[in-house]
Amino acid sequence: MAPAIEVRELTKSFKVPVRQSGLGAAVRSLFDRKFTLVDAVKDVSFTINPGEIVGFLGPNGAGKTTTLKMLSGLLHPTSGTATVNGHVPWQRDNAYLRTINMVMGNRHQLSWDLPAGDTYRLHQAIYQIPDAEFKRTLEELTDLLDLRDLLTKPVRTLSLGERMKCELGGALLHRPEVMFLDEPTLGLDVTMQHRIRDFVQSYNLRHDSTILLTSHYMADIAALCERVVVIHRGQLLFDGPLAQLVGQFAPVKRLTVELDTADADLGSLGTVVAHDGFTYQLEVTKDETTEVTSHLLANYNLSDIAVEDPPIERVIEQVFATE
Repeated sequence: MAPAIEVRELTKSFKVPVRQSGLGAAVRSLFDRKFTLVDAVKDVSFTINPGEIVGFLGPNGAGKTTTLKMLSGLLHPTSGTATVNGHVPWQRDNAYLRTINMVMGNRHQLSWDLPAGDTYRLHQAIYQIPDAEFKRTLEELTDLLDLRDLLTKPVRTLSLGERMKCELGGALLHRPEVMFLDEPTLGLDVTMQHRIRDFVQSYNLRHDSTILLTSHYMADIAALCERVVVIHRGQLLFDGPLAQLVGQFAPVKRLTVELDTADADLGSLGTVVAHDGFTYQLEVTKDETTEVTSHLLANYNLSDIAVEDPPIERVIEQVFATE
């Protein structure tokens, strides 16, 4: 089976002007402008198979959006190669553009003063979608995203969550085989984040679409992605199962215990990261987990105890801290 996305040593460098502050430097820069090359992405390689949902992680400025823009054909790389569904993205041929779409949480494709339904008709014309197929797809997306009451309202009157649902609907009218989702839940409340995640998962299961997802909300990644690709400072840091990332970069376990006292001193057993009434959260090294658990069971009256990996947010912080 051919990969849906194949990236080999992809690099993107930007020519950035540099000068010292001050009037004199400003004048000199008019005649002798100096530049430096900044590698936004450097020698990144990975492969994604059809139907996978892969989390694409990294701090701000790591190169995630730059990579997605190259894969969607918006940017030409400085060097390296990439194919998406067998096409070279930056050649931007029509056959390729019909198979992909990119949704950015901080950008919109809908006309601000028109109802989303009108923009959908424009998309139908652009992608030359037959009427019967358009109506069938729109009906499915309307049901999945609960759009029925939104399509006739001007986009400017919609809430952020409603607008993002309409954005996703518009992006999927031509049934792209590959989706690039860049912070699709940015700024949404917890309930709407959950609904968007459910939709992405349902759409992937129905149509076996390939999805590359970036998000700063780790709940998105944990709910949707079994595999993650992590980049930092433009370079690949990790590529593998999310569980392996946790195991590799999380040297601790988190114990949640409920005691019969609210003033227990557990500091000698590990790091107390939270304490609320009779409930304590304690972090201990993996090697000490069995010993500490046995000590708690033998010396305290426990109502409950749970041993878990630390939250994924904490693991990601540790990934970048070790760089």
